[in-house]
Amino acid sequence: MSEPRGPQGSTRHPPVGEEADGTAPEPRPPAEDGHGPRGRFWSARRVPAGIVALLLLITAGAFLYDVVAVRAGRSALGPRRELARQLAERPLDDIWVRIGAGVAAALGLWLLVLALTPGLRRVLPMRRTRPDVRAGLHRNAAAAVLRDRAVEVAGVQSARVRMRRRRARVRAVAHFRELDEVRADLDGVLGDTVRGLGLARPPAVSVRVARPGRKG
Repeated sequence: MSEPRGPQGSTRHPPVGEEADGTAPEPRPPAEDGHGPRGRFWSARRVPAGIVALLLLITAGAFLYDVVAVRAGRSALGPRRELARQLAERPLDDIWVRIGAGVAAALGLWLLVLALTPGLRRVLPMRRTRPDVRAGLHRNAAAAVLRDRAVEVAGVQSARVRMRRRRARVRAVAHFRELDEVRADLDGVLGDTVRGLGLARPPAVSVRVARPGRKG
């Protein structure tokens, strides 16, 4: 199939947003808010995985070397002989056997928790407007936005924000105006701000307003 050519024989490509037959492609409608999973982002957990892989490599290498040495006619390594003797002589109710079993169980439980939980608790998932795009907002960034909006309210001298997955706790200091009025303004402003962040699960906002402490 030959491509269309211009007046001087040059190849003419259809402009962006236009099909080869000259018709504009149908726009793909964006996905509705909340499309797709809204859970936390999964963490790669490179440090725990690296530690486990290193320990397994060292342990497997030591046992492999010991097996090859025994097959070659040499005596087994001293630690393995001592471990076999301790396991044969110590009863199951020995304190060190219990401690070792507890450590092994705790380590296995920790690895299971890491494998079954997503992690990245500090990244808040945002609403998905496209099925192929997923975004997140760090808690510190969300707290900074709330703090900046809080100090813009008339009467607020300073504010501290503690952002969590389900709740944002705001502690403000008001040096003038009535506390109830400042709290009402903060409730409205921060509520609109949280909804404007575009989070998949907007946290509830808890506001507390107090007077500045006395100096001296």
